[in-house]
Amino acid sequence: MASESPDVVVVAPVVENGGAESSNGKDEQLESELSKKLEIAEDSKEDNDEEEGSKAEASTKKKKKKNKSKKKKELPQQTDPPSIPVVELFPSGEFPEGEIQEYKDDNLWRTTSEEKRELERLEKPIYNSVRQAAEVHRQVRKYVRSIVKPGMLMTDICETLENTVRKLISENGLQAGIAFPTGCSLNWVAAHWTPNSGDKTVLQYDDVMKLDFGTHIDGHIIDCAFTVAFNPMFDPLLAASREATYTGIKEAGIDVRLCDIGAAIQEVMESHEVEINGKVFQVKSIRNLNGHSIGPYQIHAGKSVPIVKGGEQTKMEEGEFYAIETFGSTGKGYVREDLECSHYMKNFDAGHVPLRLPRAKQLLATINKNFSTLAFCRRYLDRIGETKYLMALKNLCDSGIVQPYPPLCDVKGSYVSQFEHTILLRPTCKEVLSKGDDY
Repeated sequence: MASESPDVVVVAPVVENGGAESSNGKDEQLESELSKKLEIAEDSKEDNDEEEGSKAEASTKKKKKKNKSKKKKELPQQTDPPSIPVVELFPSGEFPEGEIQEYKDDNLWRTTSEEKRELERLEKPIYNSVRQAAEVHRQVRKYVRSIVKPGMLMTDICETLENTVRKLISENGLQAGIAFPTGCSLNWVAAHWTPNSGDKTVLQYDDVMKLDFGTHIDGHIIDCAFTVAFNPMFDPLLAASREATYTGIKEAGIDVRLCDIGAAIQEVMESHEVEINGKVFQVKSIRNLNGHSIGPYQIHAGKSVPIVKGGEQTKMEEGEFYAIETFGSTGKGYVREDLECSHYMKNFDAGHVPLRLPRAKQLLATINKNFSTLAFCRRYLDRIGETKYLMALKNLCDSGIVQPYPPLCDVKGSYVSQFEHTILLRPTCKEVLSKGDDY
């Protein structure tokens, strides 16, 4: 609101008789004073107008800033089905921590060690990358769990899951994407089964399906799995492997011997029973399946975490990533390779091997470009346009460059459940990276 200009009082000159000359002088003086007063009044009005204008401008800027801050607070929400890349849901670039568990006994001092905290600050970019992969895993599995139902083609389940991962992780060559093929092994098949192209297998009400899939950012891998069963008859079987996995996570830590973790897992697993169609089974830990350490672009990095007693005396070390996974079975508790192979992976330590077949050389170039040392399946080769590659793939396997991973099966008619999380042994604490609200 503009201020009013000050009143200007004009005094009329008094003209005396016979004083024409003096009257003219006074007139001129009064006109000069009047002119000065008018100039002062105009200047004052302009100053006030400018002041009011700047106040109004400042007010407008404040309103704009408030609106911007409101927009910043209103973060985008994930759609249903999920389609927004996770990186857009966290504009700060910081991704959520997993579940934090403190070390026990001789390692309690690590929690407050300033030296160990500094080590973590140096590793923060790696932590953030793997947490991004973990957040993608959580959102994808939440969606998949909501849509999976009996009657669905296994191929459709896998492709829906994998396409959702590709969107949410902003797939980008070897920098971000799927870490290994989606395992959706059924019933007595414990691991490493995914449908090849043309497979017409349909998910049934009485199936026990292990959904095991991986995500990665810059080769930092999240390996995490859960079991789906629609018939409540199988709930005790799922509970056995879930609790055994939690036990393995709880026991894991810096300087802990791998064999001690296996013994604790087996004790919990085999304390469970399940009744299936009137027959009671003690749940068994599958003795020739293990958890494992994880390295950059290396899903199996050398150390194995047994799920029965009597394993290696090797110790876990600071800074290592581990997949803690357990398999509970109503069968023999021992798996063998069976069925058609779908999973393959280039050997991490494969050096240069001379190849005779031009087609094998060409296929190896495709594998190096698209997967490097990450696992892949035949559907992935089909997807990128490879055809008639089985002979070349066999040649790469025979040459020791690529390793086939056939399905791993217990006795036919048995049932296997699996749960798995990826953990990080940070210098100050243990972080269960893939933990979510679901498990």
